[in-house]
Amino acid sequence: RAAFASQRRFLSIHEYQSVNLLNSYGIPTPKSIVAKSPEEAYSVAQNFGTDKLVIKAQVLAGGRGKGKFDNGFQGGVHTVDNPQQAQEYAGKMIGSKLITKQTGAGGRICNAVMLAERRDPSHEYYVAVLNDRVTQGVVLVASNQGGMNIEEVAATNPDAIITTPIDFEKGLSKSTALELAKTLGIKEGGQEEAANIFINLYKIFKDKDATQIEINPMSETVDGHVLCMDAKFGFDDNAEFRHEDIFALRDISQEEPSEVEAQKAGLNFIKLDGSIGCLVNGAGLAMATMDVLALHGGNPANFLDVGGGATPETVKKAFEILLSDPKVKSIFINIFGGIMRCDYIAEGVIKATKELGLTIPLVVRLKGTMEVEAKEMIKASGLKIVALDSLDEAAETAVQLAV
Repeated sequence: RAAFASQRRFLSIHEYQSVNLLNSYGIPTPKSIVAKSPEEAYSVAQNFGTDKLVIKAQVLAGGRGKGKFDNGFQGGVHTVDNPQQAQEYAGKMIGSKLITKQTGAGGRICNAVMLAERRDPSHEYYVAVLNDRVTQGVVLVASNQGGMNIEEVAATNPDAIITTPIDFEKGLSKSTALELAKTLGIKEGGQEEAANIFINLYKIFKDKDATQIEINPMSETVDGHVLCMDAKFGFDDNAEFRHEDIFALRDISQEEPSEVEAQKAGLNFIKLDGSIGCLVNGAGLAMATMDVLALHGGNPANFLDVGGGATPETVKKAFEILLSDPKVKSIFINIFGGIMRCDYIAEGVIKATKELGLTIPLVVRLKGTMEVEAKEMIKASGLKIVALDSLDEAAETAVQLAV
């Protein structure tokens, strides 16, 4: 029953894994090799075949080049000219957390680096394959202003972005792909390579049930070739059953530990920065609960939807996750019993309060199916649980108790 509340995610994979996937479809990239220790980075650089390399921290976040490690080392992307330098930089990256504009203040752990050959670009392009709400189908989005934030390009120069609808069954035709390469301004010698990249990107998108493929930049090099220099993939979790090879690449060290735990229990959970732990059934009610808390001057510590199939055991697990956050100063439970039975929630709340030795204030609002029985259970437990009927009053109380 807990499956009803299962969290919906889109898998992201590391750059070096993305490069391997691109290469498996014949899409050209600079030669690159992953290293998971400073010594391995030294060995890779020594045997690479060229001294002109780039070392990149493998962290699932954008803005790595401008990021900063928690040990003070600046930048997650550097050029290296010898094996000693590769080992030195890898030593400063691996095992440390990289903080970028996308990671938040906590940063994300770097467990590996990728060493890649340097290829000199003469021009950089942006290419993406994604689902488009306007056309209700797949589109290829391209721009001759790559290597920068595409949102900024869209805001300042929307005409620089070309959107090409793709027939889901037939894919992208060679003539359309060549025409796009020409429109982007790619030189005649590289148009064939670019067209093949466009066609094969869609093949990956369809074959692997991707939600997004973003290449930024795709570069035209000074020697006349077209290469994908960086790649970002997203995959639909609903298709995990038919892509076990792709989903085996998931790196949970890049995810919030409490969210990983919640997913295992079938809970829909997102960690936030506030001090009031929330346990609610239904995403709409969860959003409304967060709004009412904010209205009374409080800040929710999480979004937690236990769904319609929660059991007392699921509720206890939800409590464990909420209590693992030291910032939580009070807990607000807001349940509307439709499919969900209030007595199940009450049983789980009482069990968790006793077994986990709950010391922080707990405010409970239960309405709907088995409401009377649930309230009797809470009353009979003798525990210090504040039970209220009014949403406003309950939210206000939870805010006051969190101070």
